Amino acid sequence: MATILITDDTAFMRMQLKDLLTELGHEVIGEAENGRTSVEKYAKLQPDFVTMDITMPEMDGIEALKAIKKKDPEAKIIMCSAMGQKRMVLEAIQAGAKDFLIKPFTKARIEEAMEKLMK
Repeated sequence: MATILITDDTAFMRMQLKDLLTELGHEVIGEAENGRTSVEKYAKLQPDFVTMDITMPEMDGIEALKAIKKKDPEAKIIMCSAMGQKRMVLEAIQAGAKDFLIKPFTKARIEEAMEKLMK
């Protein structure tokens, strides 16, 4: 079981991810609606993993990823994006993201990503 911080500007997406991760036996210990909040909550909560949406107001997911990795190079962050954001996904991987999920999420794909990162 892992502790997870979910970051997405859409409440529905956070709820959907939380439900799927909980079904898979993980504990969601925090939620953030933008990158800035995610960086603050990461420092406070120290989760095992972060799911990070790419497109958000105030601070996007790539900026937040870089800010978290700067403070904690070992941070395990899974980027989440809608279809057609290949360039941003590539940028996220280069900045240190461990994996990425394409919306809409499937339970099988989330399970695969989590298992890969827990090894």
